[in-house]
Amino acid sequence: MLLKNLNEKQREAVLADDKRLLVLAGAGSGKTKTLTQKILYLLSEKSAKPSNILAITFTKNATNEMVDRLIIAGDKEGGYEDFINNKSITKEEKEQERRSRIKAKAWLGQLTVKTFHSLCYQLLKSSGGVAFDNRFRLLIDEQAEELKEDDHKTIAPEKSGDIMHKMLLELCHDPAYLLRLKRYILDFYVDKSYIDKQITARSYNHQVTYTTLKGEKVRSKSERDIADWLFRHNLKYEYEPVVNFKDFDFRPDFYVPQADLYIEHVSDKSYSTKDKEEQFQRAGRYCAKTFESMAQDSTLFNLALERIIMGRVSEKIALTASLNYEEEFRCYGDKIREFLTMISRVQSMVKGNDIAPDDLLDKALSHQHERVRVFYELAVPVIKAYNTYCVNKSYLDFDDLIIQAIHLLKSNEEIRKKYHDQFKFILVDEFQDVNNLQVRLLELLLTPDTQLFCVGDDWQSIYGFRGSEVDYIVNFEKHFEPSRVIKLDVNYRSTQTIVGASTEVIRKNRFQVDKNIIAHKQTPSKIQIYRAKEIQQDGVGYMLEKVRALYKEGFGAEDILVLYRRSKMFQPYKGALRASGLKVTAKTIHASKGLEAKAVFIVGLTDGSGGFPDIWLDDAVFRVIKDVKIDMMMEEERRLFYVALTSAKDELYLITELGSESRFIDDIPKEFYAINKTEFKNIIEPVPVCTQCGTEIKAFYRFCPTCGKNLV
Repeated sequence: MLLKNLNEKQREAVLADDKRLLVLAGAGSGKTKTLTQKILYLLSEKSAKPSNILAITFTKNATNEMVDRLIIAGDKEGGYEDFINNKSITKEEKEQERRSRIKAKAWLGQLTVKTFHSLCYQLLKSSGGVAFDNRFRLLIDEQAEELKEDDHKTIAPEKSGDIMHKMLLELCHDPAYLLRLKRYILDFYVDKSYIDKQITARSYNHQVTYTTLKGEKVRSKSERDIADWLFRHNLKYEYEPVVNFKDFDFRPDFYVPQADLYIEHVSDKSYSTKDKEEQFQRAGRYCAKTFESMAQDSTLFNLALERIIMGRVSEKIALTASLNYEEEFRCYGDKIREFLTMISRVQSMVKGNDIAPDDLLDKALSHQHERVRVFYELAVPVIKAYNTYCVNKSYLDFDDLIIQAIHLLKSNEEIRKKYHDQFKFILVDEFQDVNNLQVRLLELLLTPDTQLFCVGDDWQSIYGFRGSEVDYIVNFEKHFEPSRVIKLDVNYRSTQTIVGASTEVIRKNRFQVDKNIIAHKQTPSKIQIYRAKEIQQDGVGYMLEKVRALYKEGFGAEDILVLYRRSKMFQPYKGALRASGLKVTAKTIHASKGLEAKAVFIVGLTDGSGGFPDIWLDDAVFRVIKDVKIDMMMEEERRLFYVALTSAKDELYLITELGSESRFIDDIPKEFYAINKTEFKNIIEPVPVCTQCGTEIKAFYRFCPTCGKNLV
């Protein structure tokens, strides 16, 4: 009975006894169903103990789906499937019923079906005391929702981001660090964005400005350095004050009252200072000059400023200004948040790649770009302080769960043997999403006798930015020797057109395992491509027209899905759909992973910056840790497009822009799509003809030359 509804390849996978097996499954081919049937087969036909089975998923939703399938399989009375699919029942009610069903069935309660992080959480709580404080508290963020329900008492009272910000505040008690941070924020967040806005202005001779530590705008980087030196030394100054000593008004670059000193900075772009110098001489006032050549070496420039100014200061000079974090960053809170977000991502990448913070800093300091060097000079102290704080408080974050579990299994043979004896069968869903840490954990849980059963699709590996490594599934046989790969080749979700088109698209990738996927449904409809003259006008209009038509055909709101690479791509459509009373489930492609709909619209399919593919986003800061090749980024973007295409069951609409079509559209063979022709107004005036006989009439004719009709 268990094998009755499986196709030949699915049956082969379920029956296989290989110690290392990968079920390579195309989209819609029933890979989760196959994994679930494998568990049931082990229990019923192989007499495996439920406690010996470990099934690992990536999300809480995937765990729930697998558990629900298992409950349904053992639900002789029936009713649970209808209950769990009833949309009027709340998520909380479903979870309560799920838990009660698990408790009621001993075999279900003995199975271990968990996400990687829930597994490590349980492992550390039950066994971690020998290596780590197993009374640790968990740092919860938006990614760790599935762990909240396990034990509310173990949740830390702080968030990861709050701790990161607290560490930054402590470091800013050092004035040198605070000023270095402010200079970085001004240079690479404030002035960078301002300069970007000035690109057009530059063509009209508008001057780009630089922000000083005092918060003023000055005309050059060298003037900014002078202003910053004065600010750091607690010297008040006026920038470009208006003076008139004798004959005319003019503006020296700086006036320092405490030194009764004027400063003029001279560069090759400066106007002649001859007339100004005469005015200073006639007034008996002193004006010091600095030169652009001095500013090329910051150390020499600072020494020059010290020689020029120090001896003329009448009051005792303070080496540092009285600084306050809140005051210095009052207007830049959003920029600080961006900076801390980058540090958080670096922190996660560092942990995932097992890199010591000091080693990372050494590597970064040799980088060719100042922005990258300064970022790590500021970021590494924050990361180190964060790590020290968390250890002291017995806090673990999401990455730490896996790292500490790996450390525990690696260093303690007794505990490792305990889990070897327990888990004889390990099954992993969505194997294409594994990262280095997760594979290391699996390797520590495996023995030569353990059965490893993995299902996944390299064509759907879209989380490289989170650290997943597609190489583990593409080269599975190399990483897990000896092993076998079984390919599921029937798509039960989409039409042959969608399957054929998506397969041809993904085959453009060089780094992939070739699969010959066929569709179970043979509906002949074609993919519809619309090239808009203007997205906000006819592009939006096209979607409204098609959605209305789908509603008339009997489609409901739940049958229609709108997908996009970035949220901003949906903005032109969002208001129009709402105003028209049309309700569309709309998600980024990443967020939609696992969803499917009868009709799917993919919008934002334009080429270049801000379009799809979108491969220009990864900052050089992150490439210090892990350098990603452009061609590999492009391949992941194509896999993302594949995921979007294969989420459609029956109807698929692609909206692009005339003259800026995404290169991915060119990857689709012509036989799979129909292009909706872009309509243009005819700008050629119609040729006048005789209404009686149809002869062409010239403007000066009074009578038709053919029939003689009076044309006047």
